[in-house]
Amino acid sequence: EEVLDNGLRVLIQEVHTAPLASVWCWYRVGSKDETPGQTGVSHWVEHMNFKGTTNIPRDKVKGIIEQFGGYWNGYTWIDQTTYTETATRDALDRMLFIEAERMANCLYDPSDCESERTVIISELHGGENDPDTLLDQELTATAFSAHPYRHPTIGWLSDLQTMTRDDLYGHYRRFYVPNNATLVVAGDLDIEQTKEWIERYFGEIPRAEMPPAPEPPPVVLTESKRLFHEDAFARLPRLTMAWPGVPEYHPDSYALVLLARLLTDGKSSPFYEVFVDEEELAPATSAYHWEAELAGRVTLQITAYAGTDLDTVFAAVETAFRRFEDEGVPPDELRRVKAGYGRSFYANRSSVLSKAFELAQSNIFAGDPGYSSADLDRLLSVSAPEV
Repeated sequence: EEVLDNGLRVLIQEVHTAPLASVWCWYRVGSKDETPGQTGVSHWVEHMNFKGTTNIPRDKVKGIIEQFGGYWNGYTWIDQTTYTETATRDALDRMLFIEAERMANCLYDPSDCESERTVIISELHGGENDPDTLLDQELTATAFSAHPYRHPTIGWLSDLQTMTRDDLYGHYRRFYVPNNATLVVAGDLDIEQTKEWIERYFGEIPRAEMPPAPEPPPVVLTESKRLFHEDAFARLPRLTMAWPGVPEYHPDSYALVLLARLLTDGKSSPFYEVFVDEEELAPATSAYHWEAELAGRVTLQITAYAGTDLDTVFAAVETAFRRFEDEGVPPDELRRVKAGYGRSFYANRSSVLSKAFELAQSNIFAGDPGYSSADLDRLLSVSAPEV
């Protein structure tokens, strides 16, 4: 773990299980940093940063990784924008060069900006045609009505129609600076050689003053809110319910993860018993704890059979919750759910790509690159009364 003079935080881990290397570059910018009129700008900037740089023509960028049999991608979310490449170890210096170019030298050709506007608006319309996506978007805007998380990552249509090339480039230059980034490298590598490449490619990129981070109030629900939405594409009635949760790596998050699974996971869970076995209202139910840097949310989702009245679904939800409250947490069920989490814990950490992801996420949101390596121990220690 090192910090360059320009503020770039660097994490390097040797993983010699395969002749591969993975690079991740994380920027602390996402939809929470956007203002009305510019929602979706972070996601649009991510798209533009695959369009070539001063030293890499746009038609050559993809080939640099593919000639080494590699994988590359990027994504934008609420709290971060992330780019990644994984390829054979002899491509490591090329992967680092690409990320340095992406940080300092992207072009933002006006014609590329306009053509990408069409792509992103089409992506937005595609999401609106999916009932689950539309329902989640409306629920999020309602649950986080006075919070930076209220905007969808893709943005609102009116903003995407009016944003300019200067808006995009200004956002890029404001947030794509080394002191707002974490570079993570994991794989079959030599640490000293890797440090030398990183200094060569990133060391001269200047740091910049960052805008102050938002300090939103905690999400507190003072009253229940209900939102009904009619959609011609929804052939089956869907119900989503949400409650305020806790932020990423909060001590209570592990109990909430277990609670969500105990409610709906497996044939002995109360929601399966009520909705599937007894009342035959739905083929399945699901629940999860969604968490991000500033807040979290516990979400319950039910897709009922055609023709089922939503009032009947609400009544069954109350029945399932009362059963859970009355019966508590059976020890065998708690052991089963913990075992399932343990299986996924190890499966999700089996590649150099996933190891690099874990390092970056733990460092950015917990301030400790090794924090999430103990996630399983923390979850296994949660007791039934805590749930």
